[in-house]
Amino acid sequence: MTEMLEFVVHYGYALLFVWVLIEQAGLPIPATPLLLAAGALAGQGRMHLALAMLVPALASLCSDAFWYFFGKRRGAVVLNLLCRIALEPNSCVRKTETTFTRYGARTLLICKFVPGLNTAAPTLSGMVGVDFPRFVLFDFLGALLWTGAYAGLGFLFSKQLDLIAAAASRFGGSLLLLFVAVVIAYVFYRWNERRRFIEQVKGDRITPDELKHKLESGEPLTIIDLRHPLDRLTDPRTLPHALQISPEELEARQGEITRGVEIVLFCT
Repeated sequence: MTEMLEFVVHYGYALLFVWVLIEQAGLPIPATPLLLAAGALAGQGRMHLALAMLVPALASLCSDAFWYFFGKRRGAVVLNLLCRIALEPNSCVRKTETTFTRYGARTLLICKFVPGLNTAAPTLSGMVGVDFPRFVLFDFLGALLWTGAYAGLGFLFSKQLDLIAAAASRFGGSLLLLFVAVVIAYVFYRWNERRRFIEQVKGDRITPDELKHKLESGEPLTIIDLRHPLDRLTDPRTLPHALQISPEELEARQGEITRGVEIVLFCT
């Protein structure tokens, strides 16, 4: 922590702004340690706590405004990108869409604290047509809650953070190596679980050409469009006679599904 504190002191508020701007743009460089360090410096009188909260909050707003306008124009592209890079893409994006559908723009107040919501919530705001002034208000308040929470913790526990850092420094590089090994092991575990699931369902898949042939031949089918309403907002097209039922509605609407015929499910 000592090195982190000196690093923040040397480069000041500009470092906070640029670091948070890049992190909120989607790069995997966590800003939490930097916010804690800034708060700890404020506790020592070497930075202003209000500026340590305000500057990164403004950086977050700038980055989120980019995602907002990107979502307004190309929202489906952004969500597809999230699907490609996330370890649990389907549940991540689905959870974000469900939360946003339930709470609307208020989701922006807590999205910084919830994995999966951070980048997707500003994008969804643009997709569903949240007006920009309302977006700015909720997003900035949410960013202030986020920066204030971590900078505030650093401020309150500045002495304790230094003690923890001093204790950790005794272990040298072995502690860092242990941390890196745990992260790599977790990522590998999640990737392997995803790979096994994909292998398991491969045999149950049908290609678009096979489905087209079945439709043209008049074979009886029940087709279910599992896409979330927000997915259909950007691309309302669907397959002929498809039932639009989200996974959350399957149990309640199972009576609409014809039994005794082949059932084809599709999503994004």
